[in-house]
Amino acid sequence: MLKDLGVQLALDDFGTGYSSLANLSSYPFDFLKIDRSFVSGPRGLDSWARAEKLIQGVIQLGHTLDLEVIAEGVEEESQAKILASLGCDMLQGYHLARPAGPKVIRALLEKK
Repeated sequence: MLKDLGVQLALDDFGTGYSSLANLSSYPFDFLKIDRSFVSGPRGLDSWARAEKLIQGVIQLGHTLDLEVIAEGVEEESQAKILASLGCDMLQGYHLARPAGPKVIRALLEKK
């Protein structure tokens, strides 16, 4: 089994497409990734108050199932603050870092 090898699994883009609640209990996921469409875009955290409640519910669901929750598409400080206040475990997006090639990533990893 992958977990026996130390591999961790994430359910990506939760809330869109074919991701479903059934997947949360059927597979040994470690992380739940909230799709960027809930965080950014025209109905994201900055412009749609209901998005905040929905994201809070997904975070609570993830934590109830002992999953760490990652929010994708964080592009602004205001989004990062809201997600942190809602208890989101990790953030991913341009606000934190731009995509990087292997040389840049290797240099960053060697600094630690």
